[in-house]
Amino acid sequence: MSLKCGIVGLPNVGKSTMFNALTKAGIAAENYPFCTIEPNVGIVEVPDPRMAELAKIVNPQRMQPAIVEFVDIAGLVAGASKGEGLGNQFLANIRETDAIVNVVRCFDDENVVHVAGKVDPLSDIEVILTELALADMAVVE
Repeated sequence: MSLKCGIVGLPNVGKSTMFNALTKAGIAAENYPFCTIEPNVGIVEVPDPRMAELAKIVNPQRMQPAIVEFVDIAGLVAGASKGEGLGNQFLANIRETDAIVNVVRCFDDENVVHVAGKVDPLSDIEVILTELALADMAVVE
């Protein structure tokens, strides 16, 4: 069993770059919104130096390290809970994860497009949290 972490955020904030850094997958990370349409999945073993020491004591037939499954999910936009952007697909993908990793853009670079036209990390966080909450409420109803 693994921990499945969904990497979320607005389009073009660095989700695929973060995914590549964590998984060494080498997927496309381009400078335009919605570069990722279908989720990318990468599995990473969690290094634990205690395993070797425990194996000396227990002498198991095999050792299985803990793993984390990272899912690079398409960008979320305001209105996703109502189907905007890739909203319905995004929300279906995020429901399958155990944890959510929210990537927020906190840098200025005029060469990197921001979907809102300006860099405002607090506003971006609010959009993500609002859309996730609205999607949860829709499921409850």
